[in-house]
Amino acid sequence: MTAIDKFSRLVALKPTRASPARPAAIRTPGEDDALARLLGAGVATNHFGEHLSIRNWFSTPEFADPSPVALELLTRTRDEAFSRRTRAALQDPERWLFLDTETTGLAGGTGTYAFLVGLAWWDAGGLQVEQFLMRDFTEEYSLLHELSARVAERPVLVTFNGKSFDWPLLESRFTMTRSIAAPHLAAHLDLLHPARALWKLRLGSVRLVELERQVLDARGLGWHRDEDVASALIPQFYFDYLRGGPAGPIAGIVRHNQMDLRGLAALFGKINTMLCENQGATNESESLDLFGLSKFLQRRGDSERAHSTCAQALDAGLPAEFRAKARRDLALMAKRRGAHEEAAKLWKEIVSDPRDGVFACEQLAIYYERRAKDLERAMEFARLALAQLRRQRSSSRDPYFAARCARLEEKLLQRIARLHGRMKVHHPPAKPPLLARTQTA
Repeated sequence: MTAIDKFSRLVALKPTRASPARPAAIRTPGEDDALARLLGAGVATNHFGEHLSIRNWFSTPEFADPSPVALELLTRTRDEAFSRRTRAALQDPERWLFLDTETTGLAGGTGTYAFLVGLAWWDAGGLQVEQFLMRDFTEEYSLLHELSARVAERPVLVTFNGKSFDWPLLESRFTMTRSIAAPHLAAHLDLLHPARALWKLRLGSVRLVELERQVLDARGLGWHRDEDVASALIPQFYFDYLRGGPAGPIAGIVRHNQMDLRGLAALFGKINTMLCENQGATNESESLDLFGLSKFLQRRGDSERAHSTCAQALDAGLPAEFRAKARRDLALMAKRRGAHEEAAKLWKEIVSDPRDGVFACEQLAIYYERRAKDLERAMEFARLALAQLRRQRSSSRDPYFAARCARLEEKLLQRIARLHGRMKVHHPPAKPPLLARTQTA
């Protein structure tokens, strides 16, 4: 064999350029495939095998055009280069892919399978939903291959707690196959974190089901969860089916997943509306939602809108237990922008608050010492802060709270001592007249 022939054979072994993934062939299920016929699913076939594919289009929720202001706030991080890349990817909603999974366990780990993967994207003004279902664990490769192709087409992922659960689980499943590489994401927008910031104060629980009921008005959008499958029961229903159990509960799981995807799309629309600069959107919001929005805007660096939204929350009738917190936030924001007199006025309104009174008194002591140059008033508020702190310390049995109080007490005592010294310098004690001193001698 010549050297040319040897090199020709080596060249033939080189991998060819990867061809674009072809969509799986869909065929009608046979008479014996009761589950597929029950779900109205097609049987998707690729070179890894088969899985079920269920496709539906819903007119609600309607397409929500992403606001540039909302995307800026949702993606702002300390890494500005990363933030800009993420925003650039998110600006094209045709590349978005909503994702939600149903799994064989809620704890994750290498032994957990995503037996149902739900995908959705905007199409014709509504929401196109496609779901991949494994009838058996042997269909996992086929499902993951099809999922990889969908993510390659739309590499911007939108999830609810997907950064912590759904996507890491799928990445581990891709790795376990050793033959299907996990697709690269251009961006990943997890709506759990903004939802928690906006609605946790009012709702406590920010599960998607609660958000649908209390915030999104799912019934108005065309679905309800009156007969929904509880998330905790989903793994058991799937295992029962694998052991020969009924197919009816699987239909309930598929419907549950569809509602999660529709709720996810509607949730983005709601967050998008609240974060955009439309004043009418916030006028209709609950006072606690406005307060949550204010704190979210503070963390994202939009101090001007944070201030106006916090003031709006107070005007909207913020509950009494949150009013002192709101005034404290307003005072701190006023102090940061140099409005010290406005901040002092707000501090005086919460001096008697049992939780924030000590901090308010300390801030007033700082204001009168450094800004108003009134050392007597500064001493008055420093002593008031010390008295309140000692009362709180004596009534608490928490050792950690006592340690914090001890550190703050030492700080206040140092401030009082410094003020006392400055007052002596500025107002020395008057000397008695010379005649009086002579008579005394």
